[in-house]
Amino acid sequence: MYPFARFVKELIKYRKAPPLSPTGTHVSTHMCWPWDLDPWIELNNGRTLTLYDLGRIPLVIRSGLIRTLREQGWGITVAGSSVRYRRRIRLFHRFTMLSRTLGWDDRFFYIEQSMWMDGQCCNQMLVRTAVTSDQGIVAPARVLTAAGHRPESPPLPDWVQAWIEAEAARPWPPVLPDDAAQAAAAS
Repeated sequence: MYPFARFVKELIKYRKAPPLSPTGTHVSTHMCWPWDLDPWIELNNGRTLTLYDLGRIPLVIRSGLIRTLREQGWGITVAGSSVRYRRRIRLFHRFTMLSRTLGWDDRFFYIEQSMWMDGQCCNQMLVRTAVTSDQGIVAPARVLTAAGHRPESPPLPDWVQAWIEAEAARPWPPVLPDDAAQAAAAS
């Protein structure tokens, strides 16, 4: 189940936090609860992705973009992600989450998020988000201009550029082996 109570808590906690620039960093603290665990009594990898919402949505609010999205009738969606897991977060561990927008291109915003304990990074995610309208994807420059920000992106780090290129080379839809293609067609 989606952590609605935690989501509301984050919205209330940061409702009066100072605004952030489009590339500012939102810092939040969280705890690993029993319902976040996998069978190995550590933070479940899928739940990690859900908890990253608790940093990303306040980031969007504090940067002033949420108001613009509502005024324009636009939505925001995740369009891709890559996660690197390195250290376990276990039951009742407290961790700090850092969320920041690294930059954007003509279609997507690129956000880096990470979870930290005791000065060490536990996991890190690069997420590509898109602002959407009834006509499709809204260019980030248009979104930023509508929000009163400069539309130019800072240069994206080389590792983000490499990820973008790798994603562009990835076949879509996926090429399935014959036996999997038959099973997919039957469902």
